[in-house]
Amino acid sequence: MNDLRYRLIDNPEPPPDPISASRLLLADLPPRPAILAPLLQEASLNLLYGPRGLGKTYVAMAIAWAAASGTSFLGWQASRSHRVVYVDGEMAASDMKQRLAAFGSPPDSLEFILADLSGRRRLPDLAEFAGQETLWKACGKSWPEVLVIDNLSSLAGYHSNDPDPWLKMQRFFLMLRRCGVAVVIVHHANKQGGQRGTSQKEDVLDLVLALRRPADYAQSQGARFELHVEKARGLCGPAVEPIEVRLSVPPDGQMNWQWGPLAEQDLDRVIALLREGLNPNQIARELGFSKSKAYRLREQAEAQHFSPTPTAEGESQ
Repeated sequence: MNDLRYRLIDNPEPPPDPISASRLLLADLPPRPAILAPLLQEASLNLLYGPRGLGKTYVAMAIAWAAASGTSFLGWQASRSHRVVYVDGEMAASDMKQRLAAFGSPPDSLEFILADLSGRRRLPDLAEFAGQETLWKACGKSWPEVLVIDNLSSLAGYHSNDPDPWLKMQRFFLMLRRCGVAVVIVHHANKQGGQRGTSQKEDVLDLVLALRRPADYAQSQGARFELHVEKARGLCGPAVEPIEVRLSVPPDGQMNWQWGPLAEQDLDRVIALLREGLNPNQIARELGFSKSKAYRLREQAEAQHFSPTPTAEGESQ
């Protein structure tokens, strides 16, 4: 990577030769290995976004931990340990230390670059070449297998006061992917619940994970959220079905993750409310569902031999 600048700027090299379709089909091009199978692939660009205070950093740290330790997270499995560098632009180092301690004994292949320990007010702007070069040097002039950027707003665009520096960052991220790096970008949701800034981000991304608040979420529940796979190149079926996740962190113990298919969680909540005597219309209002979904879930409960309270007077289809 001694030619980092060369890779990031226009150069006079001739364009690559085209390859015919038949030669491409015969080319020895093995599929990309997985870092956390089946979702997180080697040499990939991945976005994790959600509203403030919902657990994005915990999820990003858990992904980094599983990849570095060769373990699993939410059923996504690593086959070996990987070198992971986690770059955080806003959290206090003492808070990061406290969160890290809840994971247990750390793997040697997990490293952190923290703004709070950098000796400066903030890390260099990654939307600028100087900041990208500084990051490369901080990584030992050798990119890791997994690079976590937490988060985009605190690490890019502030030098030029750019509210959405993605177009400046995109070329940098594409270069990292060509170098074999899996980049996990943590980002904020906007007020409407979508990812903040231009939707052009999703054009080049391989994986988009969205954290959302459940309709019946209460602040006292802490880190409880829905995890939706909004984009996953080449994947379909159960691997991309939404799940509900709960995180508990005992004061004197290690964190505990619980998760299950979102459809099952919804059915459990409907059954609990049916037992309290609510009808599907009331359940729809309580949980923020459509009426059709509430009726459909009641039918599923009845198909499982659950006998709900008799229909309340005045209930209408």
